[in-house]
Amino acid sequence: MQQPVIIYNTLSRSKEEFKPINPPLVGMYVCGPTVYSDVHLGNCRTFISFDIIFRYLSHLGYKVRYVRNVTDAGHLESDADVGEDKIAKKAKLAQVEPMEIVQKYTVGFRQVMEVFNVLPPSIEPTATGHIIEQIEMTRKLLENGYAYEVNGSIYFDVDKYNKEQNYGILSGRNIEDLLNNTRDLDGQEEKRGALDFALWIKAKPEHLMQWPSPWGMGFPGWHLECSAMSNKYLGSHFDIHGGGMDLIPTHHTNEIAQNIAFCGKHPANYWVHTNMLTVNGQKMSKSLGNSFLPHELFTGLHPLLNKGYSPMVVRFFMLQAHYRSTLDFSNEALDASEKGFKRMMAAYDLLEDLSTSDQSTSDIMALKKRCYDAMSDDFNTPIAIAELFEGVRIINSVKAGLETITPEDLEALKQLFNSFLFNIFGLTKDEHAANNVGKVIDLLIDIRNNAKANRDYATSDAIRNKLLEIGYQLKDSKEGTTWSTV
Repeated sequence: MQQPVIIYNTLSRSKEEFKPINPPLVGMYVCGPTVYSDVHLGNCRTFISFDIIFRYLSHLGYKVRYVRNVTDAGHLESDADVGEDKIAKKAKLAQVEPMEIVQKYTVGFRQVMEVFNVLPPSIEPTATGHIIEQIEMTRKLLENGYAYEVNGSIYFDVDKYNKEQNYGILSGRNIEDLLNNTRDLDGQEEKRGALDFALWIKAKPEHLMQWPSPWGMGFPGWHLECSAMSNKYLGSHFDIHGGGMDLIPTHHTNEIAQNIAFCGKHPANYWVHTNMLTVNGQKMSKSLGNSFLPHELFTGLHPLLNKGYSPMVVRFFMLQAHYRSTLDFSNEALDASEKGFKRMMAAYDLLEDLSTSDQSTSDIMALKKRCYDAMSDDFNTPIAIAELFEGVRIINSVKAGLETITPEDLEALKQLFNSFLFNIFGLTKDEHAANNVGKVIDLLIDIRNNAKANRDYATSDAIRNKLLEIGYQLKDSKEGTTWSTV
């Protein structure tokens, strides 16, 4: 390993030196998407952030087993274990099988991740693929006395657990504060306590997604799936667990309780959480009309956007804020990122044309150290990017004859830019542009086809016309839709 890595641990609310349980092996679990709708930009930021962590630890020589689940069952409309399953509800409205909804949005999610050049995880398990493991964990929690059955549903007993452990250890809140902010039983009179949560839910006859269990036909609770899958693939105690900060108060808090009640071990050493997105200083939300889907950023088809931006510009933009900081979207910020991205890539292209000398006027080894120091300080991409722009200045100055560089330092500068731009930051260069454009257009064609199927002809026509404006023509036929340049 080149140097120690410091990680901010949500659990301790402080920075800690990263010490893997079994180096060089690293176990990392990140809560993945619930596949009932298009992936939104907040999800993209989270997965891009963990892609950077995955890439950087791998770059340092760690062997990372990265597990990112897919929630394809058990996610109800309310965290209080009431309402319909979101996927089943969508399937009823569309009059299709629930797994058709799962397949459609899983494929869409993976397409978006590929467009953003996010590496696939080592393992991508699904909730429906691990029903047996979830049943067995529920059985063990009942046996250990931390769960109870009511009419075929199994609930976790938070009050009993909290008498022995600190239920709010991750959020830093005590149980009295949590109870004060919870509605009494939230319509679930079966529960003994307002904070109790479902491990297994008895299915009504009309419920579309249900499985046999020792307690009758039912389906797993949302929180249980991650505990079951992390235990299976990473063991009862692993290195890093992460997701968006919105998961801290309920989902991740319940995961910790389940795991300790199940096997007596805290699931992860380090808890890592990404912050939220804002737009012009306001929280991003559908109700405010300021939320973005990825394709809206790529095409500019959003009232708040002046134009579209390439996936790599958007990725570069996201890296210019620390993953624990809020990220504010604005046309001005995206324009600045676009200029910065082009400037960075233009400087990289000059590296092959630089003349060398017998001495260097800049300390390239010190620049390299500062870049690695930034990334090793809680994956501080904005500082690392700022240091790389010092490298851009050196490149431009050498090209203009204002500075000199030795062959050895030039080679070190090439390696530095290659490592950070492409291996660690996951950016792609111009020679990949045609492939990336193709992926984006294929994604937009899928979105347009869905719009047409839903009789949303305004969106369908807008996508076609916008593509035509920038030089890409769509042609519809019985065989499907194809595209070409004009």
